[in-house]
Amino acid sequence: MIRILLVEDEEHLYHALKLNLELEGYTVVLATDGNAAVKTFREQKFDLVLLDIMLPEMNGLMVCEHIRLHDADVPVLFLSAKNTSVDRIQGLRKGADDYLTKPFELEELLLRVSKLLEKSQKFRNVESGKVHSVYTFGNNKINFESYEAFGVLGKVDLTKKEILLMKLLIENKNQVVSREHILKVVWDYNVIPNTRTIDNFILALRKYFEDDPKSPRYILSQRGVGYKFVD
Repeated sequence: MIRILLVEDEEHLYHALKLNLELEGYTVVLATDGNAAVKTFREQKFDLVLLDIMLPEMNGLMVCEHIRLHDADVPVLFLSAKNTSVDRIQGLRKGADDYLTKPFELEELLLRVSKLLEKSQKFRNVESGKVHSVYTFGNNKINFESYEAFGVLGKVDLTKKEILLMKLLIENKNQVVSREHILKVVWDYNVIPNTRTIDNFILALRKYFEDDPKSPRYILSQRGVGYKFVD
């Protein structure tokens, strides 16, 4: 079942969109402000996000940034009354895969949703064929295929970016991997993260796998250069 997060505060519009998307067979979860959208996305898994820009609490551009910190691959389609080329470029730079201006034809929206989901599914199928291994270090275990890990917190479900980052570090065990290389391999430069993005991912991984995250044994930092994995 395809799950879509619909982030829209215009009542007449979100009712119509939710109804028509559900008629297409999608499961739709609604958020009507930016903070609720971020919270809902972190707590649940989605295959696509439909995101308004002008929202209460937190605008859609900021919501998209939060989504990309958590998952850089889920398709995001902006729905916005802002229709200048500058607005569209800004939305795409924030990490959106597509941008549709209001008012729009329902048929066009459904077609774009279908195309984004199709493209995303093909990408996942290709990626799933590349990783079929389980790696164990200390009392930790990572399944690169299922995205499941077992560590100091017990069982956790890793995001795709967390999996890619750990795989990159493990494949280069005992060698420092530069920030630039991490950005190229893990983020592929499709989304330009802020300067703290990699650090935040490393902090999260240490919490999963290090007995003492402040004095890590496995995931080490090289000041001014990058990170390395030691086993």
